Amino acid sequence: MSGQLKTKQYRELRQRLKERKPEFLRYDADKFFKLGRQEKWRRPYGRDNKTRLKIRGFPPKVSVGYRLPKDIRYLHPTGLKKVIVNNVDELIKLKDQKDNVIVIIGGTVGFKKRLDIINKAKEL
Repeated sequence: MSGQLKTKQYRELRQRLKERKPEFLRYDADKFFKLGRQEKWRRPYGRDNKTRLKIRGFPPKVSVGYRLPKDIRYLHPTGLKKVIVNNVDELIKLKDQKDNVIVIIGGTVGFKKRLDIINKAKEL
């Protein structure tokens, strides 16, 4: 029961912190269409760049303070830990943790092994 309570608390805390974190856009993304949509964050380097200087009223700059706490950092939105599995043996090792873990099949796993992993997961 305490494991479920802990995951619920983690889920709620993660959601609250993610809502508070701003969407980091590239500087001048609102002025130029091509900068705003596809572009990821890039550090502003200009001498008088207001974002670089962290002046109020300008977009926030990416910094360490926005990072999530260690307990929550790599969790699935449900509050459970994600584990990548590449073969059946790795899946069997997770047998006793199945209530606290979400299993993700690795991207490089072929079709036959993928079917084996899925069938074994249904048995467990």
